[in-house]
Amino acid sequence: MPQLHFAQLRYLSIIVLTWLAVFFLTRSTLLASHLADAHVGAGQLLSLYGVGLVYDLSFLLYASLPMALYLLLCPRRLWQQRWHKQLLLGVVGVSLFVMLFTAVAEWLFWDEFGVRFNFIAVDYLVYSEEVINNILESYPIYPLLALLAMIAVAATALLRKAVMAALDAPRLRPAPALLSVLAVLLLAGLSSVLIGQDAPRGTDGNAYQRELASNGPFQFFAAFRNNELDYQQFYATLAAPEVASLLRSEISEPNARFIGSDPQDIRRTIDNPGQPKRLNVVLVTIESLSAKYLGSFGDSRGLTPNLDQLRKQSLSFSNFYATGTRTDRGLEAITLSIPPTPGRSIVKRIGRESGYGSLGQQFSAQGYDSVFIYGGRGYFDNMNAFFGGNGYRIVDQSSVAEADMVFQNAWGMSDEDIYKQAIKIADADHAADEPFFLQVMTTSNHRPYTYPEGRIDIPSGDGREGAVKYTDYAIGQFLAQARDKPWFKQTVFIFVADHTAGSAGKEDLPVANYHIPLFIYAPAHIQPREFSDLASQIDLAPTLLGLLNMDYVSTFFGRNVLRDDRAPGRALLGNYQHLGLFDGSSLAILSPRKSMRRHDDALGLSHEVKVDASDSLERRNIAYYQGASHAFKKHLIAWRPSVLPDAQLSKR
Repeated sequence: MPQLHFAQLRYLSIIVLTWLAVFFLTRSTLLASHLADAHVGAGQLLSLYGVGLVYDLSFLLYASLPMALYLLLCPRRLWQQRWHKQLLLGVVGVSLFVMLFTAVAEWLFWDEFGVRFNFIAVDYLVYSEEVINNILESYPIYPLLALLAMIAVAATALLRKAVMAALDAPRLRPAPALLSVLAVLLLAGLSSVLIGQDAPRGTDGNAYQRELASNGPFQFFAAFRNNELDYQQFYATLAAPEVASLLRSEISEPNARFIGSDPQDIRRTIDNPGQPKRLNVVLVTIESLSAKYLGSFGDSRGLTPNLDQLRKQSLSFSNFYATGTRTDRGLEAITLSIPPTPGRSIVKRIGRESGYGSLGQQFSAQGYDSVFIYGGRGYFDNMNAFFGGNGYRIVDQSSVAEADMVFQNAWGMSDEDIYKQAIKIADADHAADEPFFLQVMTTSNHRPYTYPEGRIDIPSGDGREGAVKYTDYAIGQFLAQARDKPWFKQTVFIFVADHTAGSAGKEDLPVANYHIPLFIYAPAHIQPREFSDLASQIDLAPTLLGLLNMDYVSTFFGRNVLRDDRAPGRALLGNYQHLGLFDGSSLAILSPRKSMRRHDDALGLSHEVKVDASDSLERRNIAYYQGASHAFKKHLIAWRPSVLPDAQLSKR
């Protein structure tokens, strides 16, 4: 008698085959939504579904393991009970609901991020309050859950006859059942060894194809397990002396003197010419503001009149790139000036997120009041721990009275409420004759895209266009109010995005999707002009301190890009596993399993070629990321208050 004629295996096969059908439909739906981007021919289509089936089965082997063990070891007396059979029928119904819920969740996640479940989904599970509220405000979740429940009940009713027939079939005897248990455990072990926790590798270089071939729940648990990737273990490396030489060459400037004893230590004194300018600084990090949304960058919808006008009045950077795809990556790059090391950002490495030579520490050492102002609750993304441990005091939603907020949604108070808090702090510091450095993180340009009514001509919650326009409106109101303040003429305003609104593309690192605006506005001190050289978020901190003529001890991986003797520009960009260096034409990429690639004409046709460590751009790429990972591990970027040389002190 074939094995599947036995009750336990027939019952389990019904659940597994149903899951496989849902996975097939999910993959097909996601493929249909990005068919043009995936560039799938007949061969690729077969590979996509074939590799996908392997990952689907691998996930189901683990997911069904507890049920398989229960079914094979369940006592005969319990098995024959009527209520037990009804319970197992109910398990089928619950399983169907979970399948459908997972499929819908995958679609919503794909619609927003263009990828299967990854680190972002893991983070969303951790920060459940914000995420649940965001979902409730963005989608008709209760009717949707009710619909899924109705479909699951109807499908269970259709399967009832087959399930009961399976439960009434002969059962495996104890000895074969024990052998089956051992076989299941052996298969699970082999799957772990052969499949591992990496993304599918059986498809070509198109990122969409790899994402489609993957399995969402499989990727979720892989991301949960691999929240940090050890650089030395997973990525291409160079000898330490070569990394030290290359890295120091990359960040060396005529006004810098290296003082670290470790050859890979980039700690150096920076002697900026001229007398220090003790100007106030307001650094606004704008949620998800892609450069492409601004009219001055080509958008025709008229969403950003204030920012477009501000660009004309500012030192504006037209070729500026984010390092990552999440808020925590942008904050890491701006605050620590470090490349996006693989795995979690430093902001979220709990227990190792503090004690670094941050921008806030630099300003605090110069006598500034360094404040991090966030519109939401600062425990999200571990922000309070990070900024509180790196030289800032914190003002977030929890420290603002309800009466002082005109609007709140799942992510926090509106942008105009955030700016109101910034002005309040600036007024107090000015009254105390204390210079201030305010680092503001906005929230409104994020799903569910809601904001106070009556501010703009697009209804709240209507989509990204309205959120962008409200973001622009709030900036305009903030600057209008600031211009009436006595501290305005002595303040530098900086507006930069944390990341873009979407980074998915057919490449692993689509460079154009990392393009963000940066405006530095101080009409009494900085002449408006356009800076068109390539620059990165990690360059913001050293460039700002250079503008203020501040001398300091630096652990920054960025450069002052405004120096006349600056080196050619480059941008560091990545996601949680792919690490890139863009030189304005080509993009070098490092990936796990020590993979190395280069994309030529990265902003155009983006032709991919395999390279090795002899490629000059890839060697520079390795130097940045291997050096950054080494510096993090060895605490070489720690904050160490140092006495500057006498020549520099005499300037103060």
